[in-house]
Amino acid sequence: MSGRPPPRSIVILGGGTAGWMAASLLQQRWGDRGCAVTLVESKDIGIIGVGEGSTPQLKAFFDKLGISEAEWMPRCNATYKAGIEFSGWSDRPGFERYFHPFPTEVDRFTEGKFFYATRARRAGRDVPAHPDRFYLSTRLARAGLAPLASDNFPFRIGYGYHFDAHLVGTTLRDFAVGRGVRHATATIAEVQLNEAGDVAALIADDGRRFEAELFVDASGFRAAIIEGALGEKHLSFGDNLFNDRAVVAPTPLPAGGPLACTKATAASAGWIWHIPLTTRAGNGYVYSSRYLDPEDAAAELRAHLGLAPDAEVRHLQMKCGRVERSWVKNCLAIGLAQGFLEPLEATALHIVLATVEGFLDAHEQDERDAFNAAVARRYEGIRDYIVCHYRTAQRRDTDYWRDATGHDRLSDSLKGIITAWFTGADLTEEVHRQGIADIYPPLSWHCLLAGYGNYPDPSRLRAPGPDIMPLDMAEVERFIDGCARNFPTHRASLAALRQRAAA
Repeated sequence: MSGRPPPRSIVILGGGTAGWMAASLLQQRWGDRGCAVTLVESKDIGIIGVGEGSTPQLKAFFDKLGISEAEWMPRCNATYKAGIEFSGWSDRPGFERYFHPFPTEVDRFTEGKFFYATRARRAGRDVPAHPDRFYLSTRLARAGLAPLASDNFPFRIGYGYHFDAHLVGTTLRDFAVGRGVRHATATIAEVQLNEAGDVAALIADDGRRFEAELFVDASGFRAAIIEGALGEKHLSFGDNLFNDRAVVAPTPLPAGGPLACTKATAASAGWIWHIPLTTRAGNGYVYSSRYLDPEDAAAELRAHLGLAPDAEVRHLQMKCGRVERSWVKNCLAIGLAQGFLEPLEATALHIVLATVEGFLDAHEQDERDAFNAAVARRYEGIRDYIVCHYRTAQRRDTDYWRDATGHDRLSDSLKGIITAWFTGADLTEEVHRQGIADIYPPLSWHCLLAGYGNYPDPSRLRAPGPDIMPLDMAEVERFIDGCARNFPTHRASLAALRQRAAA
């Protein structure tokens, strides 16, 4: 730990999941070192809550705070998530859907075979190279199992969650307040700066002043402090991430209950998410207003869900991009005030956690520039991975998809990844050469590019031949099946959580 002391006071503007996550982490790290943390939120400003899914980093967050799954999951209608299933993004036979699995320690036994198979098929050899047959997490989700291994299974399994974002926010609020965070309800009318250009105080509409040494902007797309008061530049991602709208609607759960995966189904001008909670399913159509108007988007969503033409829906606007710097003067921006990437990979809370935890270290070590560069790198890396979904998808049936798959507005990093894949190079080597495996590992890149069927046309494939290592897919299937026998059903796991919570 550095000798630099923490701020004596912090005011967080905005509640919701991002604000209360920050409050919890700041209080845990600095609360016993003389730092007073206050969160100010307004009853009049709603929480957008576009995404209700997470990556495995959310589990690490709750573990770090000492909050058990039985304490928060039933309260937030949460379910488990082993990965994301993508459907309809490719019209190539056999590649109509694929699963992006969260990593497990079991992968070491099958991943090498999958990577080898993809390279052989890219070289024109007729070998099985669809990702779904090689990963345990895929089998768990599709079989209705939870990613919770029995005690006698010695390998760790990565997983995330689906949840009601509003309820997670209130749960974290109660936790944070119980740990010493001060909670104030107020509508902020003005951000007051001092002569040096730092934030001096937040002024409420009733005249109350909230002063602090450090301010955290969690005010959503308004970005009231970082952009509104400090004038930090916003960098748009709209040139290669087209989607800027969403229309959402809940539906009852399917008869079989919730599966441990998010579903992302391609539509005419974007994609539709399906996120299963314990009480309902959350659904939303993420689309581009350049190609589809809100009324037609709502009609397409209703038809997809089998809803009546007049079923109620909710419309949201999105602003894909990020502020140029997240830590400016005495303000740290997080959540939607910091930036937004469409929820295709459910990375919103992952970025919040990485930002706050990185800031805690950077503040103590006085490394502002390195911190801002690291945040920007993370946004750019995630943006590239999402862009790759669209750029390498295998459908061309609408103007939206023809433009999304045909543009050349790619970063040098993404160009390197795509070039490595289509020239038959070692993709793992390229990911590590670029130093981006900490953002998305080789597993993710291989699954994405292989999952959409980015291989030579089947008519051009040749038999493997003696130079290609034989792949015993029956043995891979036997291994995956044997591992899956150590996992309970998703439904039984959720019921056990509710029982523990009620005890």
